[in-house]
Amino acid sequence: MKKISLLLFYFIISFAKAQDRPITTGVPFLQVAADARAAGMGDQGVATSADVFSQQWNPAKYAFSIDKQGFSVSYTPYLTDLVNDISLSQLTYYNKINERSAFAGSIRYFSIGDIELRENANDPANTVKPSEYAIDGSYSLKLSEMFSMAVGARFISSNLGITTGGQSLSAARSFAFDVAGFYQSEEIAYTDFNGRWRAGFNFQNMGPKINYDLSDSDNGSNFLPANLRLGGGFDFILDDYNKVSVGLEFTKLLVPTPQIPVPVDLNNDGDTDDTGETNGIQEANNKYNSIGWVEGMFQSFHDAPDGFSEELKEITYSLSGEYTYQDSFSMRAGYFHQSPEKGAVQFFSLGAGFKYNIVKVDVSYLFSASKVKNPLENTLRFSLTFNFGDKYEEY
Repeated sequence: MKKISLLLFYFIISFAKAQDRPITTGVPFLQVAADARAAGMGDQGVATSADVFSQQWNPAKYAFSIDKQGFSVSYTPYLTDLVNDISLSQLTYYNKINERSAFAGSIRYFSIGDIELRENANDPANTVKPSEYAIDGSYSLKLSEMFSMAVGARFISSNLGITTGGQSLSAARSFAFDVAGFYQSEEIAYTDFNGRWRAGFNFQNMGPKINYDLSDSDNGSNFLPANLRLGGGFDFILDDYNKVSVGLEFTKLLVPTPQIPVPVDLNNDGDTDDTGETNGIQEANNKYNSIGWVEGMFQSFHDAPDGFSEELKEITYSLSGEYTYQDSFSMRAGYFHQSPEKGAVQFFSLGAGFKYNIVKVDVSYLFSASKVKNPLENTLRFSLTFNFGDKYEEY
């Protein structure tokens, strides 16, 4: 079956997309856009208007929600060109306690499907079902009429171990937290239209490394995909029915850059293939694995071997546009860009949203703009939202 090596392929397709120094992390499913609204806008959400999906992008936005409560279900097929049972699902709920504060929670589940393992071609299949999930919660509070902050906590479990020889491996586990902020201005009257400014940030997935071999050694540990999101946006409020929103977002992984291992020519014979001379490679790997997660976050801003120019290549950006009619119909478009030397993830996306009463349906579609195959290419993503309860006025 094609899925016999899907575990390895999952990591390769997600991260080993460049020939230079891509930054790899554990639990990469935390970085996949789970909701169709953000996916339709180039994986952008830190400074867009508040919605049920804010938990993944910027939980501080919940304090600006108009609806009292919201609930959403999202489904994202994965690697659809190869298989039909790998997917990412997410449930999200929020409750606005009062005009100034809100709490929210979500469950994210990544299923890698059924994998059949055999020692020999004619042996009975040993079917395993690797999966990962994260459970999180957040609390947001308005510190002023136009600015809010939020804190979030997340429990992460990654069960990618395959049972062999009667031995069953336990799931790797870790935890992380977020610190986020969101600014939304008053509606401002310009000459031909009204407008509203928005800005946001989120320090995301900050926490201890996750250990897949469950030993005390750092060699089996992987950094969590800690990142810093910064973004801004503007709403062109053309009249009571029509609104156009544009946005720009930057993301920087707060993970150290892999260094260049250098073997040493100990005997000066002109090559570095002799016994002991390639130890520099292993030593470089051990040194990288021994970096602590807090140290790694600070180091990530200045450790690229090629200096500042390489640091800039580690920043991804996205552009988005959204047209909304009467808060009942939306059309979206976005572009996401990552340096070819750091992963080469580049794509355009389209999306739409339809709202009737308390129910809203969002869909999105992705077009790859890179020579590297995108695991979400030609994939439709769906989100279903229910908003209910009292309404809060938007100043």
